[in-house]
Amino acid sequence: MKSSIRRSRRAATAVALGSVLALTATACGDDGSGGAGDKGGEGSGKGTITFWDNNGGVRTDIWKQVIADFEKKYPDIEVKYVGIPAASAQSKYDTAIQGGGLPDVGGVGTAMLAEVAVQGALEPLDARLEKSPLNGRLSRNLLDVSKSAGGGDALYQVPTSANNGTLWYRTDLFEKAGLDAPSTWAKFYEAAGKLTDKGRNEFGFTIRGGEGAIAPALDAVYGQTGITSFWNGDKTTVNDPKNVAALEKYIALYKKDTPSADVNNDFTKMVAQWDSGTIGMLSHNLGSYQDHLKALGKDRFRGIPNPTLDDGTRVQVSNPVDGLSLFKSSENKAAAWKFIEFALSAAENSKFNESAGQVPANTDAAKAAWIQRAEPTRLAAEALNGTDTKIVQLPYYLPDWNTISKADNEPNFQKLLLGKMTAKEFLDTLADQLNAAQADWKKNH
Repeated sequence: MKSSIRRSRRAATAVALGSVLALTATACGDDGSGGAGDKGGEGSGKGTITFWDNNGGVRTDIWKQVIADFEKKYPDIEVKYVGIPAASAQSKYDTAIQGGGLPDVGGVGTAMLAEVAVQGALEPLDARLEKSPLNGRLSRNLLDVSKSAGGGDALYQVPTSANNGTLWYRTDLFEKAGLDAPSTWAKFYEAAGKLTDKGRNEFGFTIRGGEGAIAPALDAVYGQTGITSFWNGDKTTVNDPKNVAALEKYIALYKKDTPSADVNNDFTKMVAQWDSGTIGMLSHNLGSYQDHLKALGKDRFRGIPNPTLDDGTRVQVSNPVDGLSLFKSSENKAAAWKFIEFALSAAENSKFNESAGQVPANTDAAKAAWIQRAEPTRLAAEALNGTDTKIVQLPYYLPDWNTISKADNEPNFQKLLLGKMTAKEFLDTLADQLNAAQADWKKNH
């Protein structure tokens, strides 16, 4: 019933949006204003372009540094910076698509990429990238994530950075217990059991049971089974029997080798619990590095990519990727593309990601000195760019993905942890919803 309601609502929205777009195909000036129906133009490659930062405030200072560097190299191009808080970026783009006023270039993360692309607002970038000095210098895995997130037909986002999944572990506790680093799943489970002493309130692992629980659970499932595709034809592999068995093993850690409070913990509570307690391992991304450093000091923990299979193969689900998009309505696409190329150059991409604490998309930037000093980021970059890493592309392109993975199934994951639902029931429910969403997307795509 929920899926039917969502599909009907989306169909109605699409009709209404189509009517609006038909009425808003107006001409636009050098500032890139205009609706999604505008074809724009290449322009002179000089003049003014507008850039929307989709994480304004948090990234404002570093983007202004990049812009200053760009304007120094290209004095005949001025970049108007507009910072938009991350929480309102999607609605800001939607409003501009319908009413006009889109930028020339903007930050568009993979979580919202399909929603913006399907409305006809973005310029395909494959041909531009092929002729660019950036060709061959961007992470292939990140480019694949970007293309998949946009629907798979064209590249609508040039990736700038990724926040890779990381397994943080307490080196002091591992050394005391005589354990190797949890670099494989076998070593991970061994450590989870050996580091647990409930009587002393010590646990081997903290599992994410609250908000945001689905992605790390899927990461653990696919990582253990080695299944490398989210789809087998038009049916999802999420409820493959191997995945069911892997999920059963993973959630069996709850309350046995994890705190019982984990059932309600989002990443903030989970990170705080790990930083202040005696828990061996935590699965989170690179974003919590500074928290761990402040709480534990550099010598009591490490951050490594998620465990591998015994043969060294690493399978992980795609993490959200930040990137830059060129808007179709821009009247100065030549200048806007120069800005994208410059921002993705090794020096600027390195500078940006050192500030953001993320993995650079430029493979030369990924070799920068600061990354060699920041081991978790270096290892994440090596994993993302490594030939032994297989990325399972999550279907960010599905309009229902966020609803399915959050509102519909986070409560179910808590039921799973509490024993009110089996792993098979959980994954079968998730699969039914995903298969319906995929069929709906293909019908309307």
